[in-house]
Amino acid sequence: MQPTAQRIDTLDVLRGLAVLGILVMNIQFFAMPMAAYLNPSAYGSLDGLNGMVWGVSHLLTDQKMMALFSMLFGAGIVLFCERANAAGRSVAKYYYRRNLWLLVFGLLHGYLLWSGDILFLYAVCACLLYPLRNKPVRTLIKLSVFFLAISSILYLLTGLGLQSMSGDEIAAEIMPQWRPTTEQMQAELAAYQGGWISQMAMRVPMTQEMQGLAMLMWGFWRAGALMLLGMALFRTDIITGRAERVVYLRLIWLGLAVGLPLVIFGIFWNFNNNWQLTSMFIGSQFNYWGSVLVSLMWMAIIVLLLKSHRMSTLTNRLAATGRMAFTNYIMQTLICGFIFYGHGLGLIGQVERWGQLSIVFGVWALQLWLSPIWLRSFRFGPLEWLWRSLTYGQLQPLRRS
Repeated sequence: MQPTAQRIDTLDVLRGLAVLGILVMNIQFFAMPMAAYLNPSAYGSLDGLNGMVWGVSHLLTDQKMMALFSMLFGAGIVLFCERANAAGRSVAKYYYRRNLWLLVFGLLHGYLLWSGDILFLYAVCACLLYPLRNKPVRTLIKLSVFFLAISSILYLLTGLGLQSMSGDEIAAEIMPQWRPTTEQMQAELAAYQGGWISQMAMRVPMTQEMQGLAMLMWGFWRAGALMLLGMALFRTDIITGRAERVVYLRLIWLGLAVGLPLVIFGIFWNFNNNWQLTSMFIGSQFNYWGSVLVSLMWMAIIVLLLKSHRMSTLTNRLAATGRMAFTNYIMQTLICGFIFYGHGLGLIGQVERWGQLSIVFGVWALQLWLSPIWLRSFRFGPLEWLWRSLTYGQLQPLRRS
């Protein structure tokens, strides 16, 4: 394996792509009622440009960027442990301290700012997966597929279980998440159009749902599976860009020939079924599995782009954005919270999908511009520095010499 310094640039560029790409979907959670994130027919127009924006976003980013981010997090688990061991530190001590602080950040982020937080989930996964980090590559891949299958099976069984539920039970327990009534959506919009205190009445139960049942049904198994896959990809040098060119070409072919067609079939299947409740449990499975292959395709495309030494200005900016991924992720929450929630402009429910994408482009431009400027003077992003200082129990040097 190559020295760490030669690997980190590829990981940073991929992380930069992931943290920017994940905003394409996350902004829907800010701009519209939560159900619209899962079910595009629940709120807002899908005609013309809006439909095109949703289709392209779903095809290329929905669950794909989270998958890539999760794989990178898994690779980071192995990298952190290698570095701690090489420095003669107690690996477990600093590893768990690092992830317990991440859990605290996730709680603060989820309950105070945005219920779509992913940091809490990643911290839980990291703590539980630590004993598996040194398993053989084949074992990691098998466990990854097994974890993915568990969530898929849970969703399918839940869908079958609907047959034993009454219409009133379905309307009360499941439909508010999939196709809420006009009154329910108006109540959600009104809460977020109010001040920060009034938002809490909606944000707290949503966060409890995300960090409770949603994590048990979906989040832990999927994120955990992809972290295990990321460990395997790191150990084989695929995610670091050191594998043979043919490996990346095969991953691109797999994404194009299997991943994208599976996602496209899912789009047609759901529209042909009018986004009924079956789409929540059965129709979602096409993108659930196809997105993994598409995320690997994204990874392969970026690695080959780096190997070609083309578009170096863009990849350098992506690398800087990736080195500040934690800061940029929270910055996206602060920007979108100001734009859409009542403590700022209060535009939730008023910006169509094409307008949301325009805002995404603006945030991308800001972070691609600002991240390199910050890193010229400082060694870490501000939140990366804080997290690192808390991990090691002392203030870390921040300003460059």
